[in-house]
Amino acid sequence: MPPRVLILRSNPVHSDPRVDKIARALGTAGYPVQVLGWDYDGTHPAFEQREGYTVQRLELPVAFKRGIQNLGHELRWQRKLFGWLHSHRNTFEVVHACDFDTVLPALIVGRRHQKQVIYDIFDFYADMLRQTPELIRKTIRRMDLWAIGHADGIILADDSRYGQIAGAVPRRSTVIYNCPEDWDGAEQPANPPGAPTGELTLAYVGLLQRERGLFELIDVLAGHPEWRLELGGSGAEAEALLAAARQGINFHWHARLPYAQALALNARADVLIATFDPAIPNHRYSSSNKLFEAMMLGKPIIVARDTNMDRLVENHHCGLVVTYGDRTELTQALTRFTEDVPFREQCGRNARTAYEHEYNWQIMQRRLLDFYQSVITS
Repeated sequence: MPPRVLILRSNPVHSDPRVDKIARALGTAGYPVQVLGWDYDGTHPAFEQREGYTVQRLELPVAFKRGIQNLGHELRWQRKLFGWLHSHRNTFEVVHACDFDTVLPALIVGRRHQKQVIYDIFDFYADMLRQTPELIRKTIRRMDLWAIGHADGIILADDSRYGQIAGAVPRRSTVIYNCPEDWDGAEQPANPPGAPTGELTLAYVGLLQRERGLFELIDVLAGHPEWRLELGGSGAEAEALLAAARQGINFHWHARLPYAQALALNARADVLIATFDPAIPNHRYSSSNKLFEAMMLGKPIIVARDTNMDRLVENHHCGLVVTYGDRTELTQALTRFTEDVPFREQCGRNARTAYEHEYNWQIMQRRLLDFYQSVITS
């Protein structure tokens, strides 16, 4: 009988594609799987049965702020998580801790009660803290490197992130890219019947932050009413972004969307956008699920230079790379996709080929199960 697996995540696990894919992959392989999440807004059920696994949520409502102001919330979460792990220690044998804000309680309980700990690093935590004092960031970085060295195995979201965790000595490791499962939604034509020549539909659904090039995109679109933006998501700059968009660009607002609906929206677009600011350390090692979703859907994508995604886009000729914040380059890229439809369609075909041969979930699932086996038998 495979060991019981507990996956930890510091969000309500309402829409978390990576956690869902991992949980279902392990469940399909025979592992009893439970996911434990943080219901920080108090609006989700305490228990939920899903395909191949269960979800339990710890309710701890908080009002998130910025930077160091969230330290108290994080400490309360860590304390509550530790208490739950200790009191339920007989219900699991393997802890799959997602990101730094779950791994320390997992390691403490794991070492005390002989549990194996797999540390899945979605993003390197210290490099996410944009408004936190440098001393605290350095302390968190040292603690994170320590955790990497003491886990039974670590999972990275991209092979480039080995450079980001330089200084740590993991016992064993693997890379699981953020590849989506293949989607059976009907393919949409690049130019729907009746669409005027010269039109271009763009799509972005995700985190609404200033550092994702969205305000620059709105500036560019303001001068091109023939280009349309399908925009959805949530984040710190959502209101400011909507206020800017309402000043005159051709856009449609979708707010938060279930994952399947977000994929359907992307499938109807001509071009996807993922222009992250390389000044943010985590962005320089990014392998956003947006890139792999574009590959799966056979859509060209525009990404920013020096974000690691540029390497994949250029290697597979599946989009265009622009300098972050450069409105002229962004305009030129969108103009080329508008005027050169054969080029746009070829980029889409190249994207789909990359997905089928290298970046699909079937490959990642086999890699995940092989890694689990190596950790369990160690």
